[in-house]
Amino acid sequence: MKKLLLALSLFAGLAQAEDVLHVYNWNNYIAPETVKRFEKECKCRVVQDYYGAMEEMLAKLSAGAKGYDIVVPTGFAIPPLVKQGMVAPLDKSKLPNFKNVNTAFLNTQFDKGNQYSVPYAFTTTLVGYNDKKIKELGLDPTSWAILFDPKVLAKVKGKVTVLDDSRELFAAALMYNGFSANSTNPAEWKKAAETIKQAKPYWAAFNTQSYIKELTVGNIWVAHGYSNDMFQANQDAKAAKRPFGIAYGLQKEGNTLSLDNMMVLKGAPRADLAHRFINFMLDGKNSSELTNMIGSGNPNAAAAQFVQPDIKKISAVFPDAQAMKKLPQLNALEGKQLRDLNRLWTEVKTAK
Repeated sequence: MKKLLLALSLFAGLAQAEDVLHVYNWNNYIAPETVKRFEKECKCRVVQDYYGAMEEMLAKLSAGAKGYDIVVPTGFAIPPLVKQGMVAPLDKSKLPNFKNVNTAFLNTQFDKGNQYSVPYAFTTTLVGYNDKKIKELGLDPTSWAILFDPKVLAKVKGKVTVLDDSRELFAAALMYNGFSANSTNPAEWKKAAETIKQAKPYWAAFNTQSYIKELTVGNIWVAHGYSNDMFQANQDAKAAKRPFGIAYGLQKEGNTLSLDNMMVLKGAPRADLAHRFINFMLDGKNSSELTNMIGSGNPNAAAAQFVQPDIKKISAVFPDAQAMKKLPQLNALEGKQLRDLNRLWTEVKTAK
């Protein structure tokens, strides 16, 4: 009995001493082989917990959730994390691979000087489409006109869906009209709302949940959505041996970009492992594996050489310098501006 107790206490001691890194992240957002390689290199274990929206993540951390080392927020969620003292400044001396980050993704409005955050991956909001049908109809998918111009829409009536997301849809309508995606000018918002109302009778639905499937089976031909989802839709169409593919690309008027970032939480049990993990993920090969898996945009300049050639040539994955000038990140709206947008959104959704 004594031997058993001794063995159990030794086992408990080993378990307690085990190096564990706790990552709070979006689901399916680190390639499994990358995690395995890090665990082997650091002789540690990576435990992941997931959220489905930034609001969920912010609420959980604000309520006092403890034990996490790393969190991966989208740009607009960085300021509240910093303001509430929930994240720690980075020790750049422990991040030699920080040099691999494309400078176009640094020093954003959300974290000047990148004191707290390191760019990880991004999505762009754009138009995905049935390549066969759009070619047959002779339509130009490189302009937001395919979503908003009634003359163009007449050719695809009932075969178009848009995101059920006020910020993203208004941003697209604003850019189509030549305005900034982050405009809060009431006259420009009104013009965007009118554009949406005129286009709405030609759309099949506001759809954020199932447009991947609808594109893949051919029920819709044009979808407003996220680049990662369009990549998935094309993979699914190939797997199902459809006679068409799902193509996607940036629009000439501009697109919105959602950049996710790695941050170390204040009071992280293993801040040392957190820095080691971030530096590991900044290695070009390690960074490329997520792009190869889900088609995510990649802010790591050293990753390009390891990305599959057919993915590398997609402008939404590796935008050139010219495209970057037209890829703003959306600012967070608060107070009156948020109320005004919500009012316009209700107006748009209820319009006949």
